[in-house]
Amino acid sequence: MKIKSEVYQVVVCGGGLAGFCAAVAAARQGARTVLIHDRPVFGGNASSEIRVTPHGAAAFHAYARETGIISEITIEERARNHETIGENGKINSVSDMVMYDMAVRTPNLTFYLNTMVTEVEKSDERTIKSIKAIVANAETVLHIQGDIFIDCTGDAIVADKAGCEWRWGSEGFDEFQEPHAPLEASSDTMGSSIHFRAVNMGRPIPFEAPEWAIKHENPDYFYKQGRTFYELESGYWWIEIGVPWNTIYDNETIRHELTRHTLGIWDWMKNKDPELKEKAANYALDWIGQVPGKRESRRVIGQYFMTEHDPANNVVFPDEVAYGGWFIDLHTPGGLLAPTSEPASAEGYAETSEYARKSYCGPYGIPFRMLVAKDVNNLMMAGRNVSVTHAALGTVRVMATTALMGQAVGIGAAIALDKGIAVHDIYKDAIHDVQQTLLRDGCFLPNIRNEEVRDVASSAKVSASSSALVYGAGPETEDFTFGLRTQREKNIRTTETEPLAHRRGQWIAVGTETIESLSFCLTNLTNTQQIVKAYVSAINHIWDYRTIPGEPLAEVELSVHANAQSVWVNWPLQLTHGRKAGTYIRLDLDSNPNVIWHSAGTAIPGHTAANDMGAGRMRRYKRDGGTLSFRISPPQPAFEPDQVITGVTRPHGSTNVWRSDPNQPLSQWLALEWESLQTLSEVHLTFPGHVYRELHNYGPFYRDPQCPKQYKVEAWVGGRWMNLANVVNNYHRLQKHVLDQPIATTQIRIVVEATNGDPSAAICEVRCYT
Repeated sequence: MKIKSEVYQVVVCGGGLAGFCAAVAAARQGARTVLIHDRPVFGGNASSEIRVTPHGAAAFHAYARETGIISEITIEERARNHETIGENGKINSVSDMVMYDMAVRTPNLTFYLNTMVTEVEKSDERTIKSIKAIVANAETVLHIQGDIFIDCTGDAIVADKAGCEWRWGSEGFDEFQEPHAPLEASSDTMGSSIHFRAVNMGRPIPFEAPEWAIKHENPDYFYKQGRTFYELESGYWWIEIGVPWNTIYDNETIRHELTRHTLGIWDWMKNKDPELKEKAANYALDWIGQVPGKRESRRVIGQYFMTEHDPANNVVFPDEVAYGGWFIDLHTPGGLLAPTSEPASAEGYAETSEYARKSYCGPYGIPFRMLVAKDVNNLMMAGRNVSVTHAALGTVRVMATTALMGQAVGIGAAIALDKGIAVHDIYKDAIHDVQQTLLRDGCFLPNIRNEEVRDVASSAKVSASSSALVYGAGPETEDFTFGLRTQREKNIRTTETEPLAHRRGQWIAVGTETIESLSFCLTNLTNTQQIVKAYVSAINHIWDYRTIPGEPLAEVELSVHANAQSVWVNWPLQLTHGRKAGTYIRLDLDSNPNVIWHSAGTAIPGHTAANDMGAGRMRRYKRDGGTLSFRISPPQPAFEPDQVITGVTRPHGSTNVWRSDPNQPLSQWLALEWESLQTLSEVHLTFPGHVYRELHNYGPFYRDPQCPKQYKVEAWVGGRWMNLANVVNNYHRLQKHVLDQPIATTQIRIVVEATNGDPSAAICEVRCYT
C-alpha cells in the first residue's frame, strides 16, 4: 500500500451537498481545505447514483428557495442540462459534472473521491489530530492532519470514531413533549430508498420479473396504504426500507431488499394493475439505483440540541446561520414493510388536516451551535447527522437545507482559523462575521440583514431610469414574469374554479400613503346574492401566516349578485395605512363556498397568496402561492430604486427588488450617488430569479428571464461615465466585480441592456466596497 501524509487547515469528510458546500466555502475564504468522499461523484443523495432532487423550503413557501453555493450549483445545472427533472430518479451526470467542475476550479481545495475514512487519531481527549482514509482501487492510504474537521458523512463516521455522544432512533414524548414523538422512545429510524427510471419506447415492451422479486397481488397495498403512483417515468420515495434492519450495518441487506421490491413494484405496474398496465405498456426500465439513499442514522449531540418546538414555533436564534422550511416529515418506520406509508401521503397530502397543521413549519432559523460537536474541540458537522431530535430531523434533513448548514460551517471554520479562536467560541465571538459573510456570499437569513461597514451602498441616494408600478392583475392578464410559472400551470390557475372554502389572503406591496380602492374578480356559483367579507391587515413579512394578524386596518361586507361570472367587485377603501413604502398589507376574503376568487393570469413578483389551514395559521395557496386577482388604485410604486439597499435580497419584509417599467424599452439603468467622493474596490450585484419555487419546477437549459443577461457597470469619473465591467450571457444571481484598481467616484450606475426574457430590468441588491 502506498502511504501519503498531508496537512490541511480544514478537513471535510463527506461530499454530499452539505460537505461539498462546506469545503467550497472554507476554501473560498482562504483556508487550505481537503474534501474526502467515499463515492466516485459528488452530490450524495442528489448525485446520479441515487437521483433525489434536492428539496427545501420553497416546496412550501414562495420565495424561500435556498441561495449561496447550492444556488450556484442548481442554477448552473439547469442552464447546462437537457434533462427534465422531477420528484426523483432523473438526476443525471450533468449534475455531477457541475459540482466536479466547481471543485476543480476552487482555489485552496483538494479533494479525494472513492476514499473512505477508516480511523480518527486524537492529540488529546477532546481534539482530533488526523484521520486515516483508504483510496479505493488505488492501494493508497491517506493520513490527513488538520486544524478543524467537519463531519458531513451522514452516518457521523468521524464523530463516532472521535468518541462523540450521539443519538439513534426516536425520543419518547416524555423527554421533550414533542407533538410528533411516540409515547415511548425506540430505536426506530426512517428508512432508505432507491429509485428507478423508465423510458417510453413508443411500442409495447414486455417485462418479466425475476423469481426472487417481491410478488404483489393486492391493490390495497398501494391504494389503501398511501403508496401512490404519481408518475410512470421515475421511482417513488415510498420504495423505502429501514426497520427491522440497521441503516448503517445492514446497508447491503437493505439495498438487496429494496431491489427485490422495486422489481416487484414494476411488475405490478406493467403486468397486474388494471389501469397502470395500459399506461405503462410502452415503458421499459432504464435504471435502478443500487446505492440506498439514507434518511437517518446517527445524530451527533452539539452545543445546542434542536427539538421539534424550535422550527414549529419559528424560534429566533442569535446565532442563526441557515434556515429550513420543509414540513416535519417523519416516515413510517419500516417503509414498505409497514401497514401504511408516511402519514401525509396516506391521507393524500391534505392541506387542512390535523396532521398537516401539526407538521407545517417555517421558514425558521437554524443556530450555529447545532452544528458544533460538544465533545470535541475542533469538530463541526452538517447534514442529517446534526444535533436534533428525531422529530426535528424530519424537517432539517432535506438536502437544500443541509447545503446551507454546510456553507455555514465552512465559513465558520475559515473565520475561526483567521481569528485564532476555537470553534466552540464562534457563536459568541465571531457569529456576526459568519452571518455577514454568508449574506455577502449570496445566502439568505430570515432574521439577519446586511450590516457590513465596508459596504457604502446603504449611504447612497438611489435613482433609476424608470420603475414598475403594481396595478394588480386579473385572469386575463398576460404573464410578464415568465419563469415564475409554466404555461400549463398558468392555464390551470386561470381556469380553476376552486370555491372560497377557507379564508384566503393576497399579499400586496404598498408605496402610496393612501389606498383609494381595491377590487377582486369573483364568481357567484348560486342564483342568489352572496355576501363576502373582506379585510385589509398589516403584515410583518411575506411568511406572516397568522390567519388573524391583529386588528384589521379596514373591513367590509360586499355583495356578489346572483349568477355573477368573473365580475370585479369594488371596495372603495379610502385607507391611509401608515405602512412604509415597499412593505406589505394583506387583502383577505373570508370563507364562502358559494363564491370563487379567481387567480390572476400572471404572478406579480413578491405578491403571493395563502389559504387558511386552521388553528390560526395560513399556508401557501396551491403549489406556487400567487397571485390572486386584484386591482389597486392608485397603482403602487412597490419596486422603487431604494429597494436595492434594504440589506435583503428577496421578497420578505418588502419587495427588495427594483424593477424598471416594463412598458419602456431596454436599456434601463439604476444609479447610486454619494455626497462625497468614495474610493471603490468592489461592486457586488444580486439579481432576481431562482428563489420563487423549488428546483424541479424549472425546465431544461433554464435561465431565469428576470435575470439580466447583458449589463455594464459604470462609474462617473472626470465628467464622464467610465466602464468598470461589461457582462454578456449572464444567468446567475450573484456577480462580484473586483476592480483592477480602486476607483474614486461619486456615482456608479448599472445599465441593463438585455434580460433573459423579462421586459423589465431588475436588481435585488447593490453592494459597493471601499
